[in-house]
Amino acid sequence: MDYVTEYPHSHMDRRPKKRPRLDWDPSHTPKAQSGIYYGQEVGNSSSYVHSRLLPDHDNLYVKGLAQKGSPPRREDDKDGHYMFELGENLTTRYKILKKIGEGTFGQVLECWDREQKEFVAIKIIRSIKKYREAAMVEIDVLQLLGRYDRGGSRCVQLRNWFDYRNHICLVFEKLGPSLFDFLRKNSYRAFPVDLVREIGRQLLECVAFMHDMRLIHTDLKPENILFVSADYIKVPDYKGTPWSHRDRSFYKRLPKSSVIKVIDFGSTAYERPDHNYIVSTRHYRAPEVILGLGWSYPCDLWSVGCILVELCSGEALFQTHENLEHLAMMERVLGPLPSQMLNKVDRHAEKYVRRGRLDWPEGATSRESIKSVIKLPRLQNLVMQHVDHSAGDLIDLLQGLLRFDPSIRMTARDALRHPFFTRDQFRRL
Repeated sequence: MDYVTEYPHSHMDRRPKKRPRLDWDPSHTPKAQSGIYYGQEVGNSSSYVHSRLLPDHDNLYVKGLAQKGSPPRREDDKDGHYMFELGENLTTRYKILKKIGEGTFGQVLECWDREQKEFVAIKIIRSIKKYREAAMVEIDVLQLLGRYDRGGSRCVQLRNWFDYRNHICLVFEKLGPSLFDFLRKNSYRAFPVDLVREIGRQLLECVAFMHDMRLIHTDLKPENILFVSADYIKVPDYKGTPWSHRDRSFYKRLPKSSVIKVIDFGSTAYERPDHNYIVSTRHYRAPEVILGLGWSYPCDLWSVGCILVELCSGEALFQTHENLEHLAMMERVLGPLPSQMLNKVDRHAEKYVRRGRLDWPEGATSRESIKSVIKLPRLQNLVMQHVDHSAGDLIDLLQGLLRFDPSIRMTARDALRHPFFTRDQFRRL
């Protein structure tokens, strides 16, 4: 077999290029299981202890399994990624089946767990210090969340972890596709509003749970929200299609189950009063982050608002890679930024403001940039283009989640009490 050294894209993404996405993680979450490494337990640690991350050895011993079957040693690639062949072992416990995700952190492999007799997803971190340290922070967060979310109904839970040949490996149970992957395979068709409601409710429950634990996810996006099941059905979708063109190709997928889980806690932050560095993937980044005003829990709610719009429309709300254009898009969709925010921007964001207002369109980099902003509809019009019922409630919810001022932005608990969710409960009684 050939070594896996490069990972070409298998599809074209209609959205602007973003950080690579994943398609992994657990469905149900039993208690984390311990691996045994040189006789040292490494699976149920509550904090990072350097002495427990022992160097690898060709005679790796995993409790209950024979020592034979370890793959040959190979050098990591130039970026510190683990090199492997399909079909070989990752320790003697896991058999590598295929690669299912990649990112700046490393890669995710689907493996067969010989001990538990099930498929798992293993996140293999690059053998670089900063990524190893970030992985240990993620392990701490996952274990903390797992202690209080024992049923695994909100966030993915860590099943096992180990340090192998200088790579931190996190073991999760295999889940279905991410919301982004589902949209992509569905030709970016919008989700029905009732499905958006169910997904939104679960997402907000997860965010509320994390915020109660004084944790801020900071990287909520469709790529980091996975359906528990990969099963789906096909239904006719002839909206806007002439009768003469209505054939088998005009179908869309609907998931058989709306159950989701949130993944990727590598960027999760503990509550602090001085957070001021850049967080969130561009499309879901809150205005206070761009303007350098500091951020906290409300940045997660801004991301939730952007995600709900994307599920309703099929496309990311703010498709840009440049800060001033991004802020101009926000104003186009939501109205002018508050002057009190613009007057407090940090020195890095001063160039986006002129005479107390956003320096737009004067500061635009091109005519194309101005056109991309002008073509955006107002939030109300955008929602009403795609939502047949509950549009009024949804618009009101989104206006609360997408308030510019984070101090008055809706909290996760407030959002869960919004009529968009509660009216649905009454309809089902």
